[in-house]
Amino acid sequence: MKIIEVAQELMRFRTETGNSEQIMQAMAYIKNMMSLLGAKVDIFVKKGVAPVIFIRNRQTLDFDALVLGHIDVVPAADKMFKPVVRNGRLYGRGALDMKSFAAVALNSMQFVLENKLPINFGIILSSDEEKGSKGTKAFLEKYGKIKADVVLDNDVGGDITKIIAKCKNPVFVKITAAGKEAHGSRPWDGVDANELMLATLANIRKIYPAYSLEGKKPRNIWVDTLHFAKINGGEVSNIIADRCEVLCDFRLVETSSVEGLRKNLDKCMVKGVGYEVVSASTPVVMSEKNPIILEYKKLAEKILGQKIKFEYEGGATDAREFAVRGSTVIMHSGSGDGMHAADEYVELESVEKLAEVQTQFLAKLALAKAK
Repeated sequence: MKIIEVAQELMRFRTETGNSEQIMQAMAYIKNMMSLLGAKVDIFVKKGVAPVIFIRNRQTLDFDALVLGHIDVVPAADKMFKPVVRNGRLYGRGALDMKSFAAVALNSMQFVLENKLPINFGIILSSDEEKGSKGTKAFLEKYGKIKADVVLDNDVGGDITKIIAKCKNPVFVKITAAGKEAHGSRPWDGVDANELMLATLANIRKIYPAYSLEGKKPRNIWVDTLHFAKINGGEVSNIIADRCEVLCDFRLVETSSVEGLRKNLDKCMVKGVGYEVVSASTPVVMSEKNPIILEYKKLAEKILGQKIKFEYEGGATDAREFAVRGSTVIMHSGSGDGMHAADEYVELESVEKLAEVQTQFLAKLALAKAK
C-alpha cells in the first residue's frame, strides 16, 4: 500500500467532528478499499452518535491485536484540507492527528490479509474522538464481548522515539454561578454572577496552577492540570449578569481520583456557585516491564536503529476502554508537530517506519501463535 498517498486521500475529506456527510464519504472510501482486499467491514451507525468503522480479517470479536484510532479532526481553514508534501514532511489537517496513522493501520490490515497471518486482527476508527468519543462508547456497548490481547494505539505522542506508558484521566466539570440582574450603572442592586465565578476560579487556581501564565514547562509534568475551556457570562454590556458558566478540563494522574477532585472543588465554591462532573474516565497506565511492550520496543529499536524511551502523556486516549478490559495497550506513533494548529505536519519517514514496526510486530505475534 502507498501509505502516504492513502493518508493524503483521507486528509482531503473534511472530517471535522460533526460533519456527517464528509465522515461517511471517508468511511465509504475506507470500506471500499478494505473490502476489495477481502476484509470484513462494518460501519456502525446509531442515531445521536457519530459512526464508527470496524474492519477485521475474520468475523470475530476476540482479537490477538486491534488498532484503535479516529478519522475526525478539529476545525481548520480550507487550505489545510489540501495536503502538501514539503521537505520530507506532510502538512495539513490530520497529518499528525491522525490520518497518517489511520493509513498505517489500513496498511497493516493489507499485510495481514495478503500474508494470511494466523491471527485475529482488527481496526476500529471512530469519528468523534475530538469531542468525547460517544460513538466509540456506543459501539462498545453493541459489541459488548469484544476483547483484544494487544491494542496498538497510534493516536498519542508525536515522537517515534518514545512509547507512552501513561495517559491521564480527562475529567470535564461544569461550574455554574447564579446571580441577580440589575442595570450596569447600579451594581449594588444586583448580584454579579461573573464576579462570583471569578472568586471561585481564583480559589481553584490556588490548588491547580495556571502553568500557561508562567511561560515555561514545569520540571515535573506528571501532575494534575486544569484549563478553563469555555467561559460564558452575561448577555449585554449594561446588565449585571445573572448567570455564568465555565467548562473546566481537568487532567488527573493515576494517583488522583475524581472523589479527590470533588473534595477540592467543594472547598473552592463561593455562595451562589455550584458544579457538576460532566464526564470522567480512567487513566491508561501500562507497566514499563510488560513483556509484550518490551518485545515491541526491542523490535522498534532495531528498525529505527536507536533507543526508544518511555514517556508519560497528558492527553487522553480511547484505548482506556480496552485497558480496563485487561488489554496490553502499546501507545506509539510517528513524529511531527503542530497538532490542532495551523502548521500541523508529520515526518514522512516516521510514518513509513511506524508501518514497518507494526507489520513486523504482527508477523511476530502470528509466529508465536503458530508455535
